[in-house]
Amino acid sequence: MTKNLERITIDPAVMNGQPCIRGMRLTVRRVVEAVALYSNWNDLQVEYPELDREDIRQALEFAANFLDNKIIPLEAA
Repeated sequence: MTKNLERITIDPAVMNGQPCIRGMRLTVRRVVEAVALYSNWNDLQVEYPELDREDIRQALEFAANFLDNKIIPLEAA
């Protein structure tokens, strides 16, 4: 990982050890899904008022770094 992702926490006692935001019961996966679902920042902020822009940036960076090491085969359409 290129930067310090201090807001991403992994604790076996929280969400079964899934990467979370600041120890909350809010996973990186859910944040990435929410970014895809709410294209408008204001809508995202209403739904998740506990998140700030740096939380979202670090969640996306964490996810991108994780995917960087994976090969995902795509089915032909």
